Amino acid sequence: MSDNDDNRYIFPFEKLEVWQLAIDFADYILGLLESFPPNRHLRLVGQMEAAVSSISQNTAEGKGRQYKKEFIQILYIAQGSLYEVLTLTVIFRRRNLFKKEDTVKIWNDAEIIDRKIHGLIRSLKRKS
Repeated sequence: MSDNDDNRYIFPFEKLEVWQLAIDFADYILGLLESFPPNRHLRLVGQMEAAVSSISQNTAEGKGRQYKKEFIQILYIAQGSLYEVLTLTVIFRRRNLFKKEDTVKIWNDAEIIDRKIHGLIRSLKRKS
C-alpha cells in the first residue's frame, strides 16, 4: 500500500480517528524501542511491541464485527493494551530507557487515545 495512492479502497476502520491515532502512537513507540541497547529487557520490549500494536489492531478488528456489543468488548481490550503500554512506559522511564520528554509525549498521546476509545464506546452504547 502506498501512502500517496488516493484511489485505493478505504476500509471502514481506517476512517476511525482513534485507529489513526493508535497507528501514529505505535509508530512513535516502536521507534523509541529500536534505540534500546541490544539484548536489554527483551521480554519487556516484546510486551511493549505487542501491546502498542494491539491498540490499533483491536480497534480494526472490532470495527469488523457484526454486533456493536462485540465492538465495545474489543474496544475495552484495546483500552487495556493502552494501559499496559503506560505501565511499561513507567518501568522504562525508571530504568532510564525512556527520556522524560518521550514519557510525557507518550502520556499525552495516550490520554487522547483513551478519551477517543471511551467516547467511541459511549457512542456505540447509545446506539444500541
